[in-house]
Amino acid sequence: MTDDEWAFFEHFILAACAPNGRKPTNHRIVLDGIFWIARTGSPWRDLPEEFGKWSSVYRQFRRWTLSGL
Repeated sequence: MTDDEWAFFEHFILAACAPNGRKPTNHRIVLDGIFWIARTGSPWRDLPEEFGKWSSVYRQFRRWTLSGL
């Protein structure tokens, strides 16, 4: 994802995130992972490690989806 693309999405992502006392996730990498899944059609378990643990990326995807993002 380019810096310009991230600048567009960042506002929406940060507005949907509520602080929970945990170390913040790198939302840009998570979003890149979600886009990788959408682009390739691969199962979540095949997500490359460069995007983090597949289960963490999926969990964040579900949170954003349930929040209406």
